[in-house]
Amino acid sequence: MKIVIALGGNALQANPKDLTSEAQLVKSRETAKALVDLMEDGHTVAIVHGNGPQVGQIINTQETANKASDSQIPVMPFDVCGAFSQGYIGYHLQKSIEEELKRRGIKKPVGTVITQMLVDKEDSGFKNPTKPIGSFYSKEEAEKLMKEKGYVMKEDAGRGWRRVVASPKPIDIVEKEIIHNMITSGMITISCGGGGIPVVYEEDKIEGIAAVIDKDFAAEKLAEIIDADILLILTAVDRVYVNYNKPNQEELSNINIDELNEYIEEGQFAPGSMLPKVEAAKKFVEFDKNKIAIIASLGKAEEALNKTSGTRIVR
Repeated sequence: MKIVIALGGNALQANPKDLTSEAQLVKSRETAKALVDLMEDGHTVAIVHGNGPQVGQIINTQETANKASDSQIPVMPFDVCGAFSQGYIGYHLQKSIEEELKRRGIKKPVGTVITQMLVDKEDSGFKNPTKPIGSFYSKEEAEKLMKEKGYVMKEDAGRGWRRVVASPKPIDIVEKEIIHNMITSGMITISCGGGGIPVVYEEDKIEGIAAVIDKDFAAEKLAEIIDADILLILTAVDRVYVNYNKPNQEELSNINIDELNEYIEEGQFAPGSMLPKVEAAKKFVEFDKNKIAIIASLGKAEEALNKTSGTRIVR
């Protein structure tokens, strides 16, 4: 089967506070074992990953250097920072998967694609940016940045002011033909990292913009484009739950779209956590009634495909 895998943050970080390159590589090697298990079973795999902590670290480092140098060291544009994160996360995953394949005697090429994701300039997300990025600033510093650079800055729970950007939905993948050709030729692809670099059309050219695309929606768009059989969203929990962490908590093994819509309307899934996962899963199944979406834990990905773990969403 052809599977698009969306890797959650736990695939790259054992400890959320340890953002060192060394720690990420160690975790990437653990993740590679679970991914190669699926490849060894004969599945065609396309990998998408998040980048929240990593791109945040890149921006914080640059902003700190900018302050320390009295603005002599410039801060790179946000889309460039996204490309930065795609490159080094892709490198770690690619290296780790290649090592695991070699260890098992499997000959299969692995390639990372720096991916641009087309979004609509009129997306409603641009009207009310809410995604915080980068460092904390004083009110005075925030006002200066808004005036000089046009940033949207918001106060963040009494901790200071932060820049916020939009989180638009992806509508197309610029490198879709490249990715499709790589997959068709038998390659393992790592693409749409961090949801992809958000871009828009400006007259006859593509321009990067400051925004964040949810990696689950990016994975769903990729799954549509390459005609995947399954969208497999891997996270830190074995299944989707309703009444999560309450005495009446209930796990969901199989669920259809109508049932899922009821739970979404009830507010059962946390925004920024499980909600985008179930919404991306729902979108993929609605795209084609023959498709399946699964939300499961990284450690039980193989079991989820064999229907002994995970939550399966069907039409």
